[in-house]
Amino acid sequence: MAGGPGELMGPYEIADYLGVSRQRFQQIARRPGFPKPYQELRGMKVYLAAEIRQWAKHNRPPKPDADD
Repeated sequence: MAGGPGELMGPYEIADYLGVSRQRFQQIARRPGFPKPYQELRGMKVYLAAEIRQWAKHNRPPKPDADD
């Protein structure tokens, strides 16, 4: 399926990526400036992974190295 939206992430994947609980992710998702969902499915919102990664790059502290 060429020309699709790219990789998508749901709440579980985003929470894992950010290193937070799903409940904390829901709080973060309500903040101004957080990416809008790509689509709302029955019972779940999905987001473009590239937008989530870009947001995290500018809005989340860097993850500590394995040596820390």
